[in-house]
Amino acid sequence: MTVLNVVVGITGGIAAYKAVAVVRALVLAGHDVHVVATDAALRFVGKPTLEAISRNTVHTDLYEGVAEVRHVAIGQAADLIVIAPATANSIAKLAAGIADDLLGNTVLASTAPVVIAPAMHTEMWQNPATVANVALLRSRGVHVVGPAVGQLTGKDSGPGRMSEPDDIVEAALAVVTPKDLLGRRIVVTAGGTREPLDPVRYIGNRSSGKQGLAIAVGAAARGATVTLVGANLEVHAAASDDLHVVHVSTTLELEAAVTAAAAEADVVVMAAAVADYRPESVAPAKIKKDVQGDTLQLTLVKNPDILAGLAGARRDGQVIVGFAAETVDDREQLLALGRAKIARKGADYLVLNRVGWTEGFATESNSIIVVNSAGDIVSEASGTKTSVAARILDLLT
Repeated sequence: MTVLNVVVGITGGIAAYKAVAVVRALVLAGHDVHVVATDAALRFVGKPTLEAISRNTVHTDLYEGVAEVRHVAIGQAADLIVIAPATANSIAKLAAGIADDLLGNTVLASTAPVVIAPAMHTEMWQNPATVANVALLRSRGVHVVGPAVGQLTGKDSGPGRMSEPDDIVEAALAVVTPKDLLGRRIVVTAGGTREPLDPVRYIGNRSSGKQGLAIAVGAAARGATVTLVGANLEVHAAASDDLHVVHVSTTLELEAAVTAAAAEADVVVMAAAVADYRPESVAPAKIKKDVQGDTLQLTLVKNPDILAGLAGARRDGQVIVGFAAETVDDREQLLALGRAKIARKGADYLVLNRVGWTEGFATESNSIIVVNSAGDIVSEASGTKTSVAARILDLLT
């Protein structure tokens, strides 16, 4: 993953408090974030907060660092500029090329892509002056995220609400993401399968699907056409022409969906946590404890090995990526289990990670080792699941 120098410009609107989450998400994604705040912005959110979250000094004054020509240097060093919130006033100044503060100078001195997230009252957003300014900025290549429709300050509601921080970050990073998977068709499974006992109960696992979802979204951002087979997964990412979502619940449903999608795929990534067994029979009505007594015996039957089936049926040139979640603590034990598993399954790559009560499943971060079919380590990564996804996708370029 390439570490970007990202400038986050914050202007003086009530939505400035949400800019903290924008900064945090960019930092957690592994980027070097520098905040340039206007004086008005600091009336809504404190400088110490922004410095603690960004891990860098917050710059505000046009006349600070004159000897190092800071008013130009920040923009020159930027790989990406994100302005959130972008008020009506700041949009007007950007459109006119006014540089009476540090943020204006930073934008004018930079050749980096600029992404703005407008935030203002509906009347201001729909004012002809703002409409013309936004159109002018778009014509110059500025990327506009939102605004959304929703609750504004006071009792007002309508278009003008700043987009959610995660949506802003996703859109901003997509602008600078290389399209190195353009034309590739990738199938990703994510989530955890559930095997029903009766209409209200099931055998399942603790997988949140966050890692698989990050791989799917990351692949789409890099130009791939992605089919995401989500097992009991809530997908907040907007479906598009490049990201199609198929919802499943049980292992047999996942097998059918991924097998069908794999027929046309260049790559299949099996990130879902799949149940090894399912109940031999499913009760048609809720199992009652007063009928069963003190014990309940279940007979389980083995589910099909989906990864091995995909690997055995793959076309020439098709790449199959499996996952192995293990509870061992020792690195060498993890590698030994992974090498034995990839030899049995026949996949091209196997992503190994530890899981337990507090790691792997349902967390925001992950730590992985990837081995190839020969058992050699080809990649290692630790960090947010978004950054880990990027390292996995690097193997497919």
